Amino acid sequence: MKKTICTLSAIGILIIGLTGCGNASSEIVPSAEQTASHSSVPAPDSSDSSQSGKSQASYDANSIIVNSSEKVTVVPDIAQVVYSVHTKAQEAAACQQQNTEQVSQVIELLKELNVAEASIQTSDYYMNPVYNYSGNTARITGYEAITTLTVSDLPIEGLDEILAQSVSSGINTISSITYQASKYDESYQAALTAAVETARQKAEVLAKAAGCNVGGVINIQETSGYSEARYSDHALANMYRSTAKEELYAQADTAGIMPGEIQVEASIIVEYQLY
Repeated sequence: MKKTICTLSAIGILIIGLTGCGNASSEIVPSAEQTASHSSVPAPDSSDSSQSGKSQASYDANSIIVNSSEKVTVVPDIAQVVYSVHTKAQEAAACQQQNTEQVSQVIELLKELNVAEASIQTSDYYMNPVYNYSGNTARITGYEAITTLTVSDLPIEGLDEILAQSVSSGINTISSITYQASKYDESYQAALTAAVETARQKAEVLAKAAGCNVGGVINIQETSGYSEARYSDHALANMYRSTAKEELYAQADTAGIMPGEIQVEASIIVEYQLY
C-alpha cells in the first residue's frame, strides 16, 4: 500500500510539471513520509480555515515576472549655470572685499535680467594664501578668493545674452552649463505608463508561448528611481572659458543655444498571475 501511494505522488507531480498553466489540478498527493511527519500536527481551527486556504492558494499560484524600460524624449527649456568669481590681492581683506563686490555686481545684473533671487545660490566660497615656492622656504605673496554661484531655472531663450553679460560684469569662470526640462515630472510619468504597457505585452507573448494566459498584477516595482534628466553643454562652457571678454557680445548674437534633446527613462519589474 505504501508503494502505491508513492507512485501516485510521483505521477501527480509529473503531470503538474508538464502542464504548467493547463487544466491539471494543483493538488499534490502527499508522500508517505510527509503524511507521517504531519500526522502529529493538530487540525487547524475552523475559524482560521478561510485565511489558511487563501494563503495556500497564493503560494500555489503560477506567476510570471518581466522587466520593462521605456524612454520619452523631451526638448529642454531651462538651464542651470555654475559661475565662479575669482579674485587676487596682496592683502586678505582687500581680496575678500574685491571678491564680494564682483559677486554683488553679478547678482544685481542677474536680477535686472529677470532672474529670480530664489534661483541664485552661493554654492561654494573659499579664500587661500598664494605661496611662492622658489627657494627653500615658501613665502606668501598674496591671497585668492573664489565664490561659486549656482543659478537655476534660466530660460534657454536668451541664455547666450545672460552668459555674455555675466562674464562682462565680473564672472571669471563658467564651470558648467546644464540643460533641463521644466516638465520632467510629466515626461517621467509618460515613460512609466509606456513601461507598464510594454511589460504587459512581454508577459502575454511569453505566456502564449508557454500555453498560458496572463491574469492580474501581483506585484510591481519601480527600479529606475527619480533622477531629473540633464544634458551638460561642455562645448559652450569651454567657449566662455577661452573667449576674451570683448568678443563675447559679438558671439552671443551668433552662437545660439542648441540644447538638443534629453531622454527621460523609466524602468519597472512586474509580476503577473498565470492561469
